[in-house]
Formats: sequence, structure tokens, C-alpha cells
Amino acid sequence: MRWIIRRALIAILTIWVAMTITFILIRLMPGNFIEMMILYYMNTFGYSEEEAKQEVYALYNVNLDEPLWKQYLEFITGILHGDWGVTYCSRTPVLDCLLYALPWTIFLLSISMTISFLIGIGLGMLMAYRRGSLFDNVGSLLSSISSAIPNFILGLLLLYFLAIQYPIFPARGSYDIRIKPGFTLEFISSVLYHSFLPMLAYVLTSFGGWALAMRGSTVRVLGEDYVMAAEARGLKPKRITWTYVGRNAILPLFTSFAISLGYMFAGSVFIESYFAYTGIGQVIGLALSYRDYPLIQGGFLLIIIAVVISNFIADLLYGVLDPRVRRGGGYE
Repeated sequence: MRWIIRRALIAILTIWVAMTITFILIRLMPGNFIEMMILYYMNTFGYSEEEAKQEVYALYNVNLDEPLWKQYLEFITGILHGDWGVTYCSRTPVLDCLLYALPWTIFLLSISMTISFLIGIGLGMLMAYRRGSLFDNVGSLLSSISSAIPNFILGLLLLYFLAIQYPIFPARGSYDIRIKPGFTLEFISSVLYHSFLPMLAYVLTSFGGWALAMRGSTVRVLGEDYVMAAEARGLKPKRITWTYVGRNAILPLFTSFAISLGYMFAGSVFIESYFAYTGIGQVIGLALSYRDYPLIQGGFLLIIIAVVISNFIADLLYGVLDPRVRRGGGYE
């Protein structure tokens, strides 16, 4: 129990430190919201600099001249009261913007991560059992290529070849805007159809890392004494594979998977921007472009909380899955 309390306090401290660093860093970026909007009006509508300034100051009531310490105190006070602020652009609550985009990111990345994880652990175990064979060499090569390619590069290639050059899949959007949203077969089919290319980009660039990690973990477990003892007792190979090898080899990967679920809330700025897919990544990308400080702060705060909590849950689950951790004195 003391371990849980200690970890919870560390998690709260981590969130506060990361939140403070984020608050400072985003204000060190060149330009601010007013300057970005002036440039936007000049480039989009052909206004002169003076005309753009008059238009921006008339439309947006944003005070950026307050001292940094005062802005920070207002930000922290608002967070403690459950107020994440309002966006500069639309003057809508930050939390409303994030909660609108969050389900789309969770849908897209949870499915992608689960598929890539299952493919990776299956492929990794097969490579470990056939280590040194042609299958192992080819699988390791493909996994290395998969983990080396950035998902936004592959996403751009998929967008060009399968949506623009050969329009098999839609190039933009989360669903067909002509369809009324709802729990209907037509709407669900449209959502899956539009999300196929972003999901494919995630899966193809992430399964390799899981496969290589699972291969290394499985090879290590295969050399353990309890596996050799199980083989000497004449247990069935299938039982040894799943009960003795698979269960112990997957433990480190399960922890990594639990942690990566926290990063899921970050979405992907590039992928969601390329495909104009509604999600946290696209929201943060637009907020960064316009220097919308409250929205940037809210987006990164959501990511920080999700990552810290996922780490905390991973620690708890690892102790449940592996009793040796508890016996080792880590839990009190």
C-alpha cells in the first residue's frame, strides 16, 4: 500500500513538472497568436500589414502582455478548478475541443496498436523458434525495415499511391460527410473505410518493433532452466510454448504496450494532418500553427496525464502478472 501511495505522489509530481516545462517551452516558440493571425490575413486575403492588424485586433480579444508568472498562476489555478481555458481562435472551452477529437484518436490508434501488437508477438515467437532459418532472417529484415520507416513517411506514400494516384481509398476526412453520424451500418462502414489507410500506416511501421522485441524475449526465455525442466518432464510442446515460454516472454512487452497506450492520446500530428482525420494530433498540429497557447497546453496536458497514468497502471499490472515482483519487495 505504501508503494502505491509513493508511486501516486511521484506521478502527481511528474505531471506538475512536465506541465510547467510545457507551459514555458511553448512561449519560447517564435511568434505568437496575434502575429500568426496577422500573417494569415495578409497571405489569405491580401490585406496590408496595417489592415491585417486592425482586423485581427478587432476580432480577437487576446491579452498576451501579462507577465509570465501571472499567466502561469492563472493556468494552474484554472486546472485545479477543472477549467482548462478557452481557445484563442474560436473562444470555445479547450476541454470541449479535446473531448470532441479524443474518441477518433482512441478508435484509430487502439485498433492499430492492438493489431500490430498481435502480429508482432506472433511473428516474434515464430522467429525465435526458427532462429537461424530463412524465415527468421527474412522476418528480422522485414521487422527492421518496419521499425525504421517513420509512420508519416509511409502514410504520405500510401496517400499518394492508394488515394490520389489510384483512388481506391478516400484521401481526406474521418467519414463521408453526406452520411448522418450514428450507429448505423452505413456510417460505421464509412468510418472504417476512411480510417483504413491511417491504420495501415501505423500497423506497417510498428509491428516490426514488437516482433524484434518478442523474438529477443522468447530466445532468452527458451534458455531458462524451467523451460528445459518442462521439456525433460515430457510436457506437450504446445503447453510449453504457451504456458512456460509465451507467458513469460510477453511480460516485458505487455508493460511496454500498456505504456504505449498512454502515448495513444497524442495521436499523430502528421498522419492525422495528412489525411485530415479528426483527432488529438490534428488539433495539436493546428494549435501549434496558430500559437493557440491554451489549446496547446490542454493538448499536451492530456498527453502527460495519459502517459503518467499508463505507466502507473503498467507497474501495477506487472506485479499482478509476475508475482516475483511482489516477492522481491517492490510492493509493500
